[in-house]
Amino acid sequence: MSSLKELVKDPTTTVVDVRSPWEFESGHYTGALNIPLEEIPQRIAEFEAFEGPIVLYCKSGNRSGMALNFLKQQGFDNLTNGGGINDMLSLEK
Repeated sequence: MSSLKELVKDPTTTVVDVRSPWEFESGHYTGALNIPLEEIPQRIAEFEAFEGPIVLYCKSGNRSGMALNFLKQQGFDNLTNGGGINDMLSLEK
C-alpha cells in the first residue's frame, strides 16, 4: 500500500472534497472535486466513472469517513480517507 502522498501524486487518483460548496470555495486541495457528502447518493455515476483510486477528505476526516463507508456499501473498494483539509494541504508542500 502506497502512502497518501504517493497516492495523491498518482495521475489516476481522483481526490474528492466532501465538504459543502462554501467550505470548498474557502480553500481546497489542488485538483480536488467538490462532491458534498449529502449529494453522493445522487452522484454515484460520477464515482463509477473515476478510473483509479479515490481519496476522500473533509474538514476533520469524519464526513469523508462516512462517505467512504457509504461508497464501500455501494461496491467501491479502491477508497482512502485522506482525513481533514489540513492533512491534505500538508501533502502539497
